[in-house]
Amino acid sequence: MAIKKMMVVGCGQMGQGIAQVCATGGVAVYMFDVVEDAIKNGIGAINKSVVKLAQKGKISEDAAKAIAKRLIPVSSYQDAKDVDLVIEAVIEDVEVKKKVFEELDAIMPENVILASCTSALPITEIMSKTKKPERTIGTHFHNPPVLMRLVEVAKGYLTSAETVKAVIDFLNSVGKTPVPCKDYPGFVSSRVGIIMVNEGINCLEQGVSTAEDIDKACVAGFNWPVGPLKLADLIGLDTCLYVLEDLAEKLGSAFRPSPLLRQMVSAGHLGMKTGKGFFDYTKK
Repeated sequence: MAIKKMMVVGCGQMGQGIAQVCATGGVAVYMFDVVEDAIKNGIGAINKSVVKLAQKGKISEDAAKAIAKRLIPVSSYQDAKDVDLVIEAVIEDVEVKKKVFEELDAIMPENVILASCTSALPITEIMSKTKKPERTIGTHFHNPPVLMRLVEVAKGYLTSAETVKAVIDFLNSVGKTPVPCKDYPGFVSSRVGIIMVNEGINCLEQGVSTAEDIDKACVAGFNWPVGPLKLADLIGLDTCLYVLEDLAEKLGSAFRPSPLLRQMVSAGHLGMKTGKGFFDYTKK
């Protein structure tokens, strides 16, 4: 099936990025959030981003205008019943996501694919209250979605082969690199990546080196684009903690969160979104 219209549920950082990717790929994107201002702010942030891209010569001015026209604010799921795909990008909480999909399942026609953007949570559980689970799937976009090519495509226990193919074809069409995987805790990238992040935090806590030098060592030594501590700030330290706690429960003590990470989350230093994490983002 060809996906020509879609809806993003949740207009935070991830939702904005996913919407921009899809609109840039030529797809009409409905944008919904329970907080009305979040929709307005999300569309504003995308428009600002594409204007900057046009100013830098990376896209044409006409392309920037076309992307802006494909972003459509909606105040309810009912307003987007004509879509082919819904991608949910709300907070990383199983119960919140389950409620979203229970509501979507009751409203969206049976041909609409329902996808969850989660970095590690179980797709089968998230979709457990839907009546047509074969149309459900996981799409783990990486942050920031506009820059990161990878999207893990997690097949739930009852997800159909047709749904997997449609989503992979769509992701290819909007310039992403889809990688299919099993619905298993952490999928591939979160399972491997969160260990890297946690060990970076442990090194800092144990005084092995400074935050700057830990990241420098990993960037220079492994040819990574960013170090583990900068990556943690980008992801959000609260999200890192949630993923580690979930994987520690399911896969064992190798994923036990660093005590320093817990302290920083309790202190409200969550990374870029709060201005302070392992690095200070309040300075211009």
